[in-house]
Amino acid sequence: MKKTLTLIFLFVLSIVCVQAQSGAADLQKWPKGSSPAEIGKRVADRFIATPHPNFGRPTPPKTITYPEVCAWYGALTFAQASKDKKLTQALAARFEPLFDAEASLVPIPDHVDYCVFGSIPLELYIETKEQRYLDMGKNIADKQWGPPEGPRVKPESSIFYEKGYTWQTRLWIDDMFMITAVQAQAFRATGDRKYIDRAAREMVMYLDSLQRDNGLFYHAPDVPFFWGRGDGWMAAGTAELLRSVPADNPDRPRIMEGYKKMMAALLKYQDEKGMWHQLIDDPESWPETSCTGMFTFAMITGVQQGWLDAKTYGPAARKGWLGLISYIDENGDIREVCQGTNKKNDRQYYLDRQRITGDMHGQAPVLWCATALLRK
Repeated sequence: MKKTLTLIFLFVLSIVCVQAQSGAADLQKWPKGSSPAEIGKRVADRFIATPHPNFGRPTPPKTITYPEVCAWYGALTFAQASKDKKLTQALAARFEPLFDAEASLVPIPDHVDYCVFGSIPLELYIETKEQRYLDMGKNIADKQWGPPEGPRVKPESSIFYEKGYTWQTRLWIDDMFMITAVQAQAFRATGDRKYIDRAAREMVMYLDSLQRDNGLFYHAPDVPFFWGRGDGWMAAGTAELLRSVPADNPDRPRIMEGYKKMMAALLKYQDEKGMWHQLIDDPESWPETSCTGMFTFAMITGVQQGWLDAKTYGPAARKGWLGLISYIDENGDIREVCQGTNKKNDRQYYLDRQRITGDMHGQAPVLWCATALLRK
């Protein structure tokens, strides 16, 4: 009798464990108030209500800045994923002055941080089919791979251009979101493979040049620190690119290899509350929300697309989302966002960076995650 009861107990326990593990990996069911539909709408509405930001400065920006672009793109993709036509219309209305009264705010496409702006009109074209959006976005994507021009041209610009890379190449890890976002969008909007193929080739060059043996990326070759948001751009960029790189593209296996190597490394450094830190491998550094959002987005995408093992990465993605949104305040602003940060070979420099609330560097990844969780 004892043996039978023991076997029954072990059987029930195994079912409970499996169910618990399944729940931990569930990316569909959420506690009240934490669903991607609810959170995404709050943050998107907050974006619409926010004037064009200027990296936290009180003065208006001279051009639309890349953090705003990233949040705008996230809000648009969330509107599409949630089938919220009113939200799409509101986001298009925000764009409308850029065709006339605010045309001076459209960035000149002579730098990666300015060219990423093209992802917005391209997304608007995908969602509305209005030709003027396509014309604007496609022009920016083409300029990025055109011949070097303007005051930002450097001696190495022509070298990269002649090798078939964009002349805007800097070998900064940020680039692998900024460049790949607009080129992938141009491919999605037009179906022309030149856009996605050249972005994939560029990504391989960056992976071969910058990825460390442990799968992560230094902030710069001469700054041996794994800064959270810096690596976040690469994580988000590889995931966003892989969503659209065709199966027969010869560079896809190398990109997938680099992506999976990075995801495996990140898995080791997520803390018990689901967060990643300002310096990824430094547990004494503070939990930082922009990198947590970017890493969570990359893992959600990998699990949803079947690139990552759901039993291994599903719990990390779920924990990342729930940890991330716990930092959102009643206004729809996320806290603990690292200020804009240049490289410096000094650990204390990274630990002392300002922690901002409502910065678009942090708002954007929340929207990306909400979109990814809603994609089927």
